[in-house]
Amino acid sequence: MGAIETQGFKLDDSGRRIVVDPVTRIEGHMRCEVNVDKDNVIRNAVSTGTMWRGLEVILKGRDPRDAWAFVERICGVCTGTHALTSVRAVEDALGIKIPKNAHLLRELFNKTLQVHDHAVHFYHLHALDWVDVVSALKADPKKTSELQQLVSPSHPMSSPGYFRDVQNRLKKFVESGQLGPFMNGYWGNKAYVLPAEANLMAVTHYLEALDLQKEWVKVHTIIGGKNPHPNFLVGGMPCAINIDGNGAAGAPINMERLNFIKARIDEMVEFVKNVYLPDVLAIGTLYKHAGWLHGGGLSATNVLDYGEFPKVNYDKSTDQLPGGAIINGNWDEILPVDPRDPEQVQEFVTHSWYKYADAIGGDNKGLHPWDGVTEPNYKPEGPKFKGSRTAIEQVDESAKYSWIKAPRWRGHAMEVGPLPRYILAYAHAKKGNKYAQRPKEQLEFAAQMINSAIPKALGLPETQFTLKQMLPSTIGRTLARCLEAQYCAEMMVDDHAELIANIKAGDTATANVDKWDPASWPKEAKGVGCTAAPRGGLAHWIRIKEGRIENYQCVVPTTWNGSPRDHKGQIGAFEASLMNTPMANPEQPLEILRTLHSFDPCLACSTHVMSPDGQELTTVKVR
Repeated sequence: MGAIETQGFKLDDSGRRIVVDPVTRIEGHMRCEVNVDKDNVIRNAVSTGTMWRGLEVILKGRDPRDAWAFVERICGVCTGTHALTSVRAVEDALGIKIPKNAHLLRELFNKTLQVHDHAVHFYHLHALDWVDVVSALKADPKKTSELQQLVSPSHPMSSPGYFRDVQNRLKKFVESGQLGPFMNGYWGNKAYVLPAEANLMAVTHYLEALDLQKEWVKVHTIIGGKNPHPNFLVGGMPCAINIDGNGAAGAPINMERLNFIKARIDEMVEFVKNVYLPDVLAIGTLYKHAGWLHGGGLSATNVLDYGEFPKVNYDKSTDQLPGGAIINGNWDEILPVDPRDPEQVQEFVTHSWYKYADAIGGDNKGLHPWDGVTEPNYKPEGPKFKGSRTAIEQVDESAKYSWIKAPRWRGHAMEVGPLPRYILAYAHAKKGNKYAQRPKEQLEFAAQMINSAIPKALGLPETQFTLKQMLPSTIGRTLARCLEAQYCAEMMVDDHAELIANIKAGDTATANVDKWDPASWPKEAKGVGCTAAPRGGLAHWIRIKEGRIENYQCVVPTTWNGSPRDHKGQIGAFEASLMNTPMANPEQPLEILRTLHSFDPCLACSTHVMSPDGQELTTVKVR
């Protein structure tokens, strides 16, 4: 395959081929191959999903009320989000309205997930792409304390002695040769730009977040009974309310448990405000001043989300993160997104290991998920393919090369995620949407901090980057995820207060079971459920016939972002984000990991199982 012109990027097959497999730190079913030119700049990128499980096939013929229990096993990281999306799809198909308490409990559940997932993502899956852990050993704890108080004066744990203790713990790790979670890093790589004190501060907060996240997730165990894979219910939530009950003998939702949830919400608000956000702003400022504004890709042109967090149950016009689509980088025009429209969301399999029958148009035909087909067709091949079926050395992007389908919106490759959500919210707010004003305030505050306040405090020159220049980047993608965590924590304060007030007014209903009996259902029905999952816009489509699932299709965030090329040669968001990125050392592909991790790839969600014989746990090959 020669060079391809697509979405403004030129894909060239020349240069050295670098293979990174697996890419992710937690869902390791992703492979990335890039070509770098003589100047070590990426000129071609190929993203491969290396796993298939066939949940769509498993669900066919089952009771739709049970679908949530199957699909939430897609992933144990974005815990419960698939279950929530599934029950929404079934409720949409059957016309079920849930009680107010159920809506508020789901909001608390969903927003806890956002805060927990985003904090864990940054500190434990992504921060080490920015932070040189070993460099922290050279830091002056006193200067680290001064830096902490400069960027976050309200955080109580900031004394020199505190940072010295953490540094000594880290030193023991290094001297023992057992780095634990800090193994396999490219420590010392020139792509790291933070001073030693910033590295020590970030490593310290890595450990703080590790302790806090296990407390926050207990909110899920209260509302959903367990975690991961909590319980859900078509028609509401399966947790009874008894405001006077206490302890094990009481209902899951009682005053003691509600107070526990409020304490965790307060922790989330404070941690994001005093630790997470200051860290992201400081790190983003230092990297921006080092000239690292790479990784934008499709976020500069095409973004999409379905909208989420309505103030009023089922009223999309009150979404606090309103959805839509922006194409060609025109932030002044927000196009409506309708997941029901067969001309909008379509999936292609031209370069995916699936096949569509000729009777429905073949592999170059796009199918709306209600009509979707998930039939595996694993044939790694092509003129440039190297290796075997069980030990791939190099995929051929001109042929089929991924277990991920290629979803497109009105024919366009789109990026989804917190960054698209914040770009859309900002555009909505500029048009006067009163529900989107808080994200606009957050973004303008962040821009002021990164352009002026933090550089001034650190003795760096001030800059005048606009949000449109700054956001479409790896830094912007990481920042938007943090801002969303802050916003969700803030919204939970209101949700919790509203839930308490509603219960005190005498409403204890958590489920609507009027249509629980399949005899009350129509012979055929179809529905769609949408959720703003931590990684981006998530939707499940269901067809029900004679009380059973006729067809079920999931199009998840990593399907959008990690998609292979489509029939027109358009690349997906992962591939586009890597284009034209310079690398300090191609044999230590830190820049590839930094940008791809900014999406928080979850390949278990997106792949619709390869078990290569003798596959290494980690391979980085330079050709």
